[in-house]
Amino acid sequence: MRPVTHSIAVLGGGISGLTCALRLAQAGKCVTLIEGSGQLGGLGTFFEHDGRSFEKFYHCMLPSDGPLLRVLESLGIHDDVYWKPTTFAYAHQGRFFPLNTALDLLKFAPLRYMDRIRVGITGLYGRLVSDKGLDNITTVKWLTRLSGARAFTKFWQPMLEAKFGDRYHDVPALWFWTRFNREKGESKGECKGYIKGGYKHITDTCARVLRSLGAEIRLSTAVQGIDLDAEGRVTVTTAAGSEKFDQIVITLPTPQVEKLLGPVMRAQMPALDTTTDYQGVINCLLFLKKPLTTHYWVATPESEHPFDGVVETSTLTDTSDRGERHVVYLTKYLHREDPRFMQADDSIRAAWIPALKKLFPQFQDADIETTFIFRAPFVEPIYKLGQMQLRPPEELVPNKVYLSNTAQVYPVVTSWNGSVIQAEHTLDVMGVSPVPVLGSNTAALKPAKLPASAPPPRSVVVKA
Repeated sequence: MRPVTHSIAVLGGGISGLTCALRLAQAGKCVTLIEGSGQLGGLGTFFEHDGRSFEKFYHCMLPSDGPLLRVLESLGIHDDVYWKPTTFAYAHQGRFFPLNTALDLLKFAPLRYMDRIRVGITGLYGRLVSDKGLDNITTVKWLTRLSGARAFTKFWQPMLEAKFGDRYHDVPALWFWTRFNREKGESKGECKGYIKGGYKHITDTCARVLRSLGAEIRLSTAVQGIDLDAEGRVTVTTAAGSEKFDQIVITLPTPQVEKLLGPVMRAQMPALDTTTDYQGVINCLLFLKKPLTTHYWVATPESEHPFDGVVETSTLTDTSDRGERHVVYLTKYLHREDPRFMQADDSIRAAWIPALKKLFPQFQDADIETTFIFRAPFVEPIYKLGQMQLRPPEELVPNKVYLSNTAQVYPVVTSWNGSVIQAEHTLDVMGVSPVPVLGSNTAALKPAKLPASAPPPRSVVVKA
């Protein structure tokens, strides 16, 4: 039995919830982490195949993901991250156009020559310009002004539509500016990181450390409601009954939070923005007997393709993590209420795999080991003008109820690193001091030196 101390419930076992729980437990709090599913990790959940674990949704790290890398260092697994150079290409009318260097952009045949120049200047300008005022101008207007209407329609618009569907019109330019600047400073070319044992290694290690610190982790425990009792204590209700805590940190998507709030709590907190919706995603994961492409990411934003991108993670991951097979994710962003989102798995395969064959004529059914379909309903917030003013506060009820979710991550890129950043903001508001990492040093957070075969400096083109 744990000693009586300051008790805190953390709702949600994604990376934000894990980060909050870890820091709180390290600070000596009595932490109970409650997760509705049977796994920790949020979008980093996994499945088993042939004795190995694989992510349901593809993940990678960037050298600029310092906050996430520091969490891994605090867990003692930073050295398990490995780095490889990766490349990006754009599919257009049956051809693949690499977009990794300035020279690649100059050769990008889908755009007229002057439009290529303007797109390149747009990327350079996006890396140099201040973000001031960009939350109040649409990406459409900003990119059209910089690249021209023709280049916007041909190049930028398909990528925006792939991410946000028919709601791309109101996305602020600040969202795009952040993407221009996320990988700033990677002078040795684009590289990405993965961790030995996959992202399951991160969640397993975090769970083990949490339990060693006395935290309790409850999986498959759906929260039915949260409220404040007559004494002002937080009450969390599940199928097992109601339980009281001194504080609570909620890391669930805002639409889910809204459904859980009780009347007393709701009356004491500011109204949450309910106008910001979320895009969901479908991933069709293929295990192949031979490689499909040399590129980590091939963008397929044009309407002829049923998926938005082809991500061959086996260009990044070691065979020790995936075996001899090659792993490809076909991805499509859709709203959870779009009829295509709940389309039967067999129907998705029947449409997507022939489309993949058309895109890669050398690809045959015999190359497929097996396939899996996964969905997630709340992935990317659909941002609107003035989104900074719509971000929920970290403290919902003074000294009692706190929030750390993806609706607050903006304008930082929605990713595991972005969620760690937001978790740190929420913890700072709670007055929880950072825990120093023993033996940490700045050099340890830098990626390994790239091999001589690394690609030349990357293009200024941003991948939406």
